[in-house]
Amino acid sequence: MKLFITFFLLLFAPASVKANLVHSLASSTQLTVAGAATVSERIGSTYVVTGTNVQVGSGNSDAFGGLTAGSATAAATMKVGTYDIDNDGQAFSFSETWIQGDAIPAIGSGVDVASGSVADMPAFGKVTTQAGGHAGNLAGTIDSQSLISVTAGGSGTTAVGQFVSTITVD
Repeated sequence: MKLFITFFLLLFAPASVKANLVHSLASSTQLTVAGAATVSERIGSTYVVTGTNVQVGSGNSDAFGGLTAGSATAAATMKVGTYDIDNDGQAFSFSETWIQGDAIPAIGSGVDVASGSVADMPAFGKVTTQAGGHAGNLAGTIDSQSLISVTAGGSGTTAVGQFVSTITVD
């Protein structure tokens, strides 16, 4: 009986299992130094006047305020207006707003970048500046035993060390 069970198991036993096993190791470092950047937006001159129960003055040279024409390098300037109350003794409101626009710089002037830093920039109404990175002591090494070492750098730098072990069974 034992012989019959052994024969039966051998006859109907599954074929041998074959598997591929792949094991990989990888080490890496990534070092980054950010660049200098400046975004500038030149703003124009603006003049706004609003009111109720207000009129232009009654003199010969009286006029609404406004803008005078600029030039190739200068923004428009404000022309002062002269105003009076229209109906004496009645309520009135008056609002005058003036924004001096940015001058127009010569082409090629404005931003200087030296050693990864923004040295100067245009003096516009809207300016966003990101100082450049400085490598300093930034370093990354991988030795013969796959040991990773990263050293922090100066401002605007990034150091990343990575070790990956992958096992694949087919």
